[in-house]
Amino acid sequence: MSLPEHQRALYRAFLEQSFHHQAMADWLARLPEQLARGLDRKRYGDLPAWEKAVGKLPPLPEQRTVRLDDDHVGVDVELDDSRLRQCESLLRALMPWRKGPYRLAGITIDTEWRSDWKWQRVAPHLSPLTGRRVLDVGGGNGYHAWRMAGQGAGFVLVIDPSPRFYWQFQAVRHFVGNADEGRVHFLPVGIEDVPPNLGFFDTLFSMGVLYHRPSPLEHLAQLHAALRPGGEVVLETLVVEGDETTVLLPGDRYAAMPNVYFLPSSRALKTWLEKTGFKDVRIVDEAVTSVEEQRATDWMTFQSLPDFLDPNDPSRTREGHPAPRRAVLIATKEH
Repeated sequence: MSLPEHQRALYRAFLEQSFHHQAMADWLARLPEQLARGLDRKRYGDLPAWEKAVGKLPPLPEQRTVRLDDDHVGVDVELDDSRLRQCESLLRALMPWRKGPYRLAGITIDTEWRSDWKWQRVAPHLSPLTGRRVLDVGGGNGYHAWRMAGQGAGFVLVIDPSPRFYWQFQAVRHFVGNADEGRVHFLPVGIEDVPPNLGFFDTLFSMGVLYHRPSPLEHLAQLHAALRPGGEVVLETLVVEGDETTVLLPGDRYAAMPNVYFLPSSRALKTWLEKTGFKDVRIVDEAVTSVEEQRATDWMTFQSLPDFLDPNDPSRTREGHPAPRRAVLIATKEH
């Protein structure tokens, strides 16, 4: 059976990277099994509907303007009213849209998160991404990956086990076409599926992942192993105020999320990174998450941050914990 084009493109990208690094050749050999598991229709009952929605997106004119370096990842292309309505209906079939925003053929996807705000906090502190090989761990539907390509990254791989995010990414890819010259790709796996001791990526992002890991130091070690010597990790996660010893274990739920395990202080997180073998660890940003940055929208109609805070004291979650505060730390793997 022939592979769909989006999978063929992924194989070609891995093959190209394999010429430069044997570990990527080993990963290439694992792709068939990983794709089959990540897109298993028996495991994910809604997956056929998402695949069908993307498959029904109409062909687009070759002439288009693609903007990967704007707050709204955007594609300007002329469509008649019928095809425009069809596109919006099919994009809405992939809801909820959590990471963005996007503006595709005049359709503004107002996502739950203003992910552009996070990018504005992160981008000024990065080593230049031009030509770099980048891994975006838990990258959602790929919003930040497109922004990385907009900064000139040479190869960007999003890994996220959610098949909904995979098909949202493919929907955006339909509009972007080859404007990124095939530099951005998505593999529906988690960090545990990355081959051990890969030592390949120049820059690695883990944003909004660490607090979901029951073994945070193991996660940091996995990030360390995937980087080449001298590579850069960008870590963004929930934190609390405190000193090097402060860590919150929130119990059953934190801001209504059941799978939150450890919330360290920024200073404790710096120590964790150093213990995992990173050097030059810098805390480059720390800020309370506002209800303007994360909220319900017409494209994500479920409850969101305003519903998860104490209505009488928005500095606390409804469980009584400190309200969400996020920090960005950047560190280097030793040569």
